[in-house]
Amino acid sequence: MITMFSSQTYQKRRAALGKEMASGVALFMGNGETPYNYPANAYRFRQDSSFLYCFGINEPDMAALADFDEGIAYLFGNESTLDDVIWMGEQPSMADRANAAGVDNYFPLSALAEMVDRFMRQGRNIHYLPPYRGETRLQLFRLLGIHPDEQREKASEALIRAVVKMRLVKEPQEIDQIEQSMNTAYRMHTHVMRHARAGVTEQELAGAVEGIAAADGAVSFPVILTVNGQTLHNHYHGNTLRNGQLLLTDAGSETAMGYASDITRTIPVGGKFDERQRLIYQTVLNANLKAIELSRPNVAYRDVHLAVARVIAGGLQQAGLMKGDMDDAVAQGAHSLFFPHGLGHAMGLDVHDMEGMGENYVGYDDTVRRSTQFGLSSVRFGRKLEAGYVVTDEPGIYFIPALMNRWEADRKYEQFINYGALTAYRDFGGIRIEDDLLITPEGCRVLGKPIPKSVEELENICK
Repeated sequence: MITMFSSQTYQKRRAALGKEMASGVALFMGNGETPYNYPANAYRFRQDSSFLYCFGINEPDMAALADFDEGIAYLFGNESTLDDVIWMGEQPSMADRANAAGVDNYFPLSALAEMVDRFMRQGRNIHYLPPYRGETRLQLFRLLGIHPDEQREKASEALIRAVVKMRLVKEPQEIDQIEQSMNTAYRMHTHVMRHARAGVTEQELAGAVEGIAAADGAVSFPVILTVNGQTLHNHYHGNTLRNGQLLLTDAGSETAMGYASDITRTIPVGGKFDERQRLIYQTVLNANLKAIELSRPNVAYRDVHLAVARVIAGGLQQAGLMKGDMDDAVAQGAHSLFFPHGLGHAMGLDVHDMEGMGENYVGYDDTVRRSTQFGLSSVRFGRKLEAGYVVTDEPGIYFIPALMNRWEADRKYEQFINYGALTAYRDFGGIRIEDDLLITPEGCRVLGKPIPKSVEELENICK
């Protein structure tokens, strides 16, 4: 069964890409299956996202060429063998695949090398995107003669910029797909809220979350579900929950067509925040809401990040953990002891959309350049927002003992940080709240069915 948008969608996208590129030939390598312990036992197949965007075919061992001078696309893949049919059932023919992608010219995969070689002998410029899989690097080496160590730096900057420009602005049908993924994410997170209680293991909850995602498609990234939320991407699930702990769940789903959601909630095990937890949690929630208030076209998301950082610093000052002028503290980066990452990232066919092409191509441009300051340098998406962008809004506050120890020993920002008060927070953990925002002409919209996030909502559902 082929699950795709209309063939006209892919034809229009390739035509628009041709206008951006003007000349040359783009080589799109689809992904193959990857075994995880022996050849016939493969990981769940995931197609390359730019191949999906331009051709839509979510099947292994495919490739394509787009000739921008002639306006012609070529699709390459193999017909199913009798063995394929025996083991997997009837598969779409190459004619079916080409028709679904709006491509008139299709050939066996073995013909790809001959056509690429012919274009190269003609002196045509062959564009390709940076590879991220070892087998793709080997394929490019065989086809183009570029050593794998040199392929990323020799990838086509023109093609990268053109693909990023197009994929950043989501079509209405793409938003519909993301909304479907959000509906699944709602069930994933509310399941955790209803079942996180003393005696339950992280693994039980993580497995249930993955199962909910698998029933609709798949998880969009490995589930983060942990009572040690101070570790930003913690994939260990071996702890047993105790009352009074904070449980951070960062999880999203992916539709059959590859579109992602990415949501984080932090909840109190036992159903009640204590006084310290409530204050820190409300500060993070205020920061999350400030980002929603400020996000709109022509506003740089790095400026939204800095506004959110000032909210976080103000809340930490109220808790007695920071002191002095908070505008100065944020300008110098003192808040990043507690908020060491960026506010969010682009999202779409990749949960961190297109970052395989290079974060700076996606999140920055000629008007907004990446900072070198600790914390601010980790802002993945800093450029000005435009209508149609989808970005995550995920502020957090974390108490990371190793980082706290290093900064205190170096007496770093001691004019802003009350190190004496931090002793009581060494076992606090971390809090992050994340929503997915669609930038609209007027402002932004939080995608999906609202997932509980106020203190009252969480305490009620966790009980």
